[in-house]
Amino acid sequence: MRLLLVVAAALVDADGRVLIAQRPEGKQLAGLWEFPGGKVEPGERPEETLIRELAEELEIQVKEPCLAPLSFASHRYEDFHLLMPLYVCRRWEGTPRAVEHQAIRWVVPSRLRDFPMPPADEPLIPALIDLV
Repeated sequence: MRLLLVVAAALVDADGRVLIAQRPEGKQLAGLWEFPGGKVEPGERPEETLIRELAEELEIQVKEPCLAPLSFASHRYEDFHLLMPLYVCRRWEGTPRAVEHQAIRWVVPSRLRDFPMPPADEPLIPALIDLV
């Protein structure tokens, strides 16, 4: 089974809310809410991936020292196994905007379970509830 390394970010604002993004139509798991991020490309470190993906998906600039590893998810899908480290980020430049997603929302961690998420994202919620 193929192993897919994907990295995600929990952007936390000054009010302790976490940003989630809705997967766009036409993509696998469309309509579900997720933590922004993406697939680690060959030769790329997870932190580099997040900096690139957050710029592409949300038009924000993040510096590597602002990314702190928090947890990870390991989930078997039908045709691959996903390994997803989750980083916390509390500082960035710019205002997040839904460039590649249908929508984005700021949510208090205790309400994250109110939003349907991919199976790999769900186990990350308790770590965020404990953090904030």
